[in-house]
Amino acid sequence: MTILTAMTKYLNVSRQLRTAVVLGFLCIAVLSSCEKREIFHSIMPASVKLHSGDVVFRRGMSLTSHAVIAADAQGNYSHVGIVVDSAGKKMIVHAVPGEPDFDGDVDRVKMDEPEKFFSSEYASKGEVCRPTDGAMAAKAAQTALRLYNKRVLFDDDFDDSDTTKMYCTELIVYAFKQAGADISEGRRHKVDIPIIKADCILPSDIHSSRYLRTIIMFHK
Repeated sequence: MTILTAMTKYLNVSRQLRTAVVLGFLCIAVLSSCEKREIFHSIMPASVKLHSGDVVFRRGMSLTSHAVIAADAQGNYSHVGIVVDSAGKKMIVHAVPGEPDFDGDVDRVKMDEPEKFFSSEYASKGEVCRPTDGAMAAKAAQTALRLYNKRVLFDDDFDDSDTTKMYCTELIVYAFKQAGADISEGRRHKVDIPIIKADCILPSDIHSSRYLRTIIMFHK
């Protein structure tokens, strides 16, 4: 074998090796991309029939959700909403930060389909609780729908003495107070974490209410 022939074979092998390495990296990149593009779905069973006034809880995966869970030693959930009837369709009204409907959207009281509220993008587990008094539940739902229509802003100060803005649990407590019930029964938590420093209502303060009974619990 001549030196020229040997060098040619070496260069061919090197090219094949480089090609194999490049293809390998491309395959890894494609697989990683596919893994990241998770197809989100509702974790709430399709068989669940929601009623107006139902109080719905979810546990999120965001940093804010983890902070709420860390502050709420008695709780399993980081967020709460209330079911309303909107033109014959059951929707969920809730006050939430960081979930804009469009570019430039502000943090505010929102109304979402149950499938979005309980999407695996936002929730790892959930629960539906039903008020023991149907008339009270209906009145609370009407108040929540009114707050949504007023486009009430999210309360970043977590101050439930100021009802011009509202955070998630404050919204639920306010709606039921308008219906004649203190659903948190006066419970509050003193929270001192980077995102919240206040005496505020946490999800467990509502979840343990005598006015509610669990209908179903589910998870991702």
